[in-house]
Amino acid sequence: MPRLYVLLMQNPLPIEWEESLNISSSLRKPPLSRSYSALRGLLTFALLFSFVFFVSPAFAIGTPKQIGKDLYACIADNDASANSTFLVGKAGILVVDSGLNEIEAGKCVAQISSVSRLPIRYVINTHYHLDHQGGNKIFKPEASIISTGWTRMRTMELRNDSPPRLPITVVPADVTFESAVTIHLEPYTVEVISGAPGHTLGDAYVYFPEQKAIATGDLFMGHSCPAMDEGSVSHWIATLNALLATPTEVFVPGHFEVGDRKDLAFFRDYLSDLKAQVVALSAQGMTLEQVKRNIKPGRFAGLRQFPQYEATFADNAASIYLQLHSTNPQPTIK
Repeated sequence: MPRLYVLLMQNPLPIEWEESLNISSSLRKPPLSRSYSALRGLLTFALLFSFVFFVSPAFAIGTPKQIGKDLYACIADNDASANSTFLVGKAGILVVDSGLNEIEAGKCVAQISSVSRLPIRYVINTHYHLDHQGGNKIFKPEASIISTGWTRMRTMELRNDSPPRLPITVVPADVTFESAVTIHLEPYTVEVISGAPGHTLGDAYVYFPEQKAIATGDLFMGHSCPAMDEGSVSHWIATLNALLATPTEVFVPGHFEVGDRKDLAFFRDYLSDLKAQVVALSAQGMTLEQVKRNIKPGRFAGLRQFPQYEATFADNAASIYLQLHSTNPQPTIK
């Protein structure tokens, strides 16, 4: 819990929260002296403490969902941040995905602390999107950050852009791999496997064989249309088939509720059906806009859509259409 206090002290109350608590506008002005600054710091901490633990549901500490022996999922309480998964070993803890920022990561740390006080040794990022690695900083320097080599490369590119397209505070992986890496978190074995290209060009998923569980990142979404980055829907479908070929019973998606084999197969079927429709409509000579208008969701109509994240039936169809017409060759799936 002390780590959460430190985290929250480093992230002062937003102006709108201060206003909602009727904090005098004079307290929001720049400090006029060191004594005033100290007093304001104490007042802010006191307000923050009471706000966090007695007022704000945004900071409510949830209960992790146990999905196997010593394996838990932290299901995000909002659409913007990703789910996290953590495994408790004899001497340390492994975490999959750190969330959107340090506040979201702090929520997961609080849930982890409710299960174990062992140190967090490893954090695995399933891909480069901010909602999956924005909280990395809170786990350093104790933990090693692990991702595919492409994910680290893309993170550095975006972080070093002018202007930056990822916050410069995002901590990239210090350990990378290309195909797979095995982590021995006694008494368990964890297999981190590349699923790229799929949702992005650098996806990874994390297989917990003893628990018959997989943390998928955004290769699987709980009853929702996915956002589609530059990737390959063909290889994405093949990766989902590979996941279903394992004896896995529980799948932690990148967002929303935990799924089972039927849920993953349904999501796989959605991508497969949509790809077949786009291929057929494109073969008729339809333009991108025509394809988007003529897509039929059919039995997948109940999937949630999120236009703000370009995660709708039309957005997915457009991504597949652009992949089909790309000058970059799609990977051959055997």
